[in-house]
Amino acid sequence: MALTAETESRLYRSLRAAAGASAHLVALGFPSAVAVLARPGSSLFSWHPLLMALAFSFLMTEALLIFSPETSLLRSFSRKVKVRVHWALQLLALLCALLGLGVITYNKHLNGKAHFVTWHGLTGLLTVLYAGGQCAGGVFLLYPKLMKNWTLAKLKLYHATSGLVGYLLGCASLMLGMCSLWFTTLVTSISWYLAMLCPLLTSLVIMNQVSNAYLYRKRSQH
Repeated sequence: MALTAETESRLYRSLRAAAGASAHLVALGFPSAVAVLARPGSSLFSWHPLLMALAFSFLMTEALLIFSPETSLLRSFSRKVKVRVHWALQLLALLCALLGLGVITYNKHLNGKAHFVTWHGLTGLLTVLYAGGQCAGGVFLLYPKLMKNWTLAKLKLYHATSGLVGYLLGCASLMLGMCSLWFTTLVTSISWYLAMLCPLLTSLVIMNQVSNAYLYRKRSQH
């Protein structure tokens, strides 16, 4: 029996809602697991994985999920409130990322190790710099008059697209971190594969959210 268009639409919305709920759980669960593994305070290095997991798994994911029509925790609030909370979460994510970068840089300095010589280190540095630029670019959305030759719709489109790139960089950095000696020593077997699925799941959910927003905006223009 063929599904009707209404049934397919309802099923699709349900699947998106389930995926979004899973993303919320992963966004909170992954940093919690990292905290257990790292035992923050046990060493200077222990703060690095926790801060980066908080920045790119929890804060940045939640900042983007705020605009999800199915799974936003602020669905009943106005867009203005959502934008302000998005900004606050992104700034907190950037702060955690900068602190995490500072911690690992100082830790390597203390131990006489080379800086940014691994793919994880280079990707992490690029991600933090990109996140800083993305936050700076968001100022033009708060004050669009600063960009007189750009429409607000175009600014939103470019900000969302570049934000997705930054988020994927963050997920890639987390995944490369899970290939490090520190992580693979503590997490082995199937647990390692499950950990790797966490940023993959959230990145797929965010990509779907951004692509749907783009398609909706494109249809509304016709």
